[in-house]
Amino acid sequence: MTRAVLSLGANLGDRARALRTAIEALVADGLVARSTLYETPPWGPVEQPPYLNAVAFVRGDRDAAGWLARAHELEQAAGRTREVRWGARTLDVDVVTVTADDGTPVVSDDPALTLPHPRAHERAFVLVPWLSLDPTAVLPGHGRVADLVAALPPEDVEAVVRWEHLQ
Repeated sequence: MTRAVLSLGANLGDRARALRTAIEALVADGLVARSTLYETPPWGPVEQPPYLNAVAFVRGDRDAAGWLARAHELEQAAGRTREVRWGARTLDVDVVTVTADDGTPVVSDDPALTLPHPRAHERAFVLVPWLSLDPTAVLPGHGRVADLVAALPPEDVEAVVRWEHLQ
């Protein structure tokens, strides 16, 4: 058994429906909790519409590669194509962390799945929803999520806005 923190985002089509569908699918995979939705500006060099983002905690029989495979299945079901890096997408699911049942974080330098996620510590759209779910969360190798949020530029944190249309 492992526990994983997944970051979900969508900025094409019916964003809320894409996230809701993915989160509902995760129930069968051991969904433990999920954040509310947050609207966020796009991240990266490609001009695109704003995202809706959420974080989900799952626990199940999958290893890290299994969580990545599940993330790709969810993206494919939402019609995701991978044409432009950091481009607009119908659904993006990132594996942020994986932890063994004994609390040991899974660490990987594999280019296919680097754990913990190599840029999570600098992304308010991941950290703010995660902190809302677990105020004591720790990102392995980087420290407490609350401290990471506090270290981000204030404008990055303020740009992550709770989306009140769907609770």
